[in-house]
Amino acid sequence: MVRGQEPIILPTDSEPEPDVAIALGQPDDYLSNHPYPENLLLVVEVSDSTLEYDQTVKLSLYAQKQVQNYWIVNLITTQLEQHSQPYQDTQGNFGDRIKQIALRNEAVAIPGISELSLSLSSVFPGS
Repeated sequence: MVRGQEPIILPTDSEPEPDVAIALGQPDDYLSNHPYPENLLLVVEVSDSTLEYDQTVKLSLYAQKQVQNYWIVNLITTQLEQHSQPYQDTQGNFGDRIKQIALRNEAVAIPGISELSLSLSSVFPGS
């Protein structure tokens, strides 16, 4: 189920509203509550003026709450940042073990939906 700018629930009373979230299940599953991290296949932020915040504060928050796949659509550099495998380092900071960059002429697989991919040329039109 694709959700646009709707809250997700992160433990300890946080309800961010990512630009896009793909959650398991059907719309009726979320009539009485929003999806939790274990219900999320993907969280996406579209960033230009919020890029630094999305790459630091939100990245750390989503990693701390075990959001497994976090994408940043970087409108400044016209690329997709794919973050996965959240972890905590020895200093207590949260981040993701894997960061991949996809360029505007590539296609990327949607996590958890093997038969579906996204052509980034439709996200970043132009040459």
